[in-house]
Amino acid sequence: MELTTQLLIAAIAAGTPLLFATLGGIMNERAGIIQLGAEGLMLMGAVTACLTYLQTGSLSLALLAVFGVSAALGLIHAFLCVTLRANQIVSGLAVTLFGTGFSAYLGKSVSGQPLGTTVPRLQLPWLEPIPVIGPIFANLNLFTWVSFVLVIAMHVFIHRTSWGLHLRALGDNPATADVMGIRVQLFRYGYVIVGAALIGLAGANMLLVYSPTWIEGMTAGRGWIAVALVIFARWNPIRALFCAYFFGVLDTLGFRIQLTGSDIPPYFLKMIPYVVTILVLMFLGWRNRNKPSGTPEALGQPYIREQRF
Repeated sequence: MELTTQLLIAAIAAGTPLLFATLGGIMNERAGIIQLGAEGLMLMGAVTACLTYLQTGSLSLALLAVFGVSAALGLIHAFLCVTLRANQIVSGLAVTLFGTGFSAYLGKSVSGQPLGTTVPRLQLPWLEPIPVIGPIFANLNLFTWVSFVLVIAMHVFIHRTSWGLHLRALGDNPATADVMGIRVQLFRYGYVIVGAALIGLAGANMLLVYSPTWIEGMTAGRGWIAVALVIFARWNPIRALFCAYFFGVLDTLGFRIQLTGSDIPPYFLKMIPYVVTILVLMFLGWRNRNKPSGTPEALGQPYIREQRF
């Protein structure tokens, strides 16, 4: 039981950055804009948090800087995709390439330097006597609790509010949204920027909680897993929670197998989450080949408002 509890605690720590990034991707793609820049946004969020915290010693300022940098990159992506109607896949890949290269340049001087920061934890001693649940939830950090609140808030927002209906209209039929009086371009800008900020927060969470030292390319492809998780979750925040922690378990499992003294090469163990990602994508594609995929119908399609003369 203790081993299972430790595995679940480690899985939550590994899955929380994926959850933030997946929620940001859902926000973007529900608005009809493909987001393939998650890897670059996470890296820029991580290096920004590292540099700001080392300079100021303030966790709050570090997070504000992360939001600012990630939102700026989201604004660029929105400008290219919404205003200039550029290819959204190419724009997202450009954000990833830029974020990967620029973060490596910015973080070169602090690579390997420990931060020495501690993210506050929410102590719930009344939960501790409860088996399994107590040890897991009685001492979680604030990032994890914020992710739980975000999941619930996004689910209610998307499926239970008129603003959520507007968001779904942007991704499914922007022309109808326009007729309803929704300013399609303005709202797409807003959702892309907010989604990018959440993805940047995923990188900051990974640096401040999961691995408190900047290392070049420290996300190691987790941004791409987040892109896949958006599809696994079928653009649903509640499903995103379970998908993120499932892959958190896979990410942790390889390390746990190493601790048992297994003869399996560590490189193969590190491949587990990525191999499973490919297999799950293949399985879902095969199983849902004759069913609606749940994809926003206007995803990736630039909206051109009809001009009447």
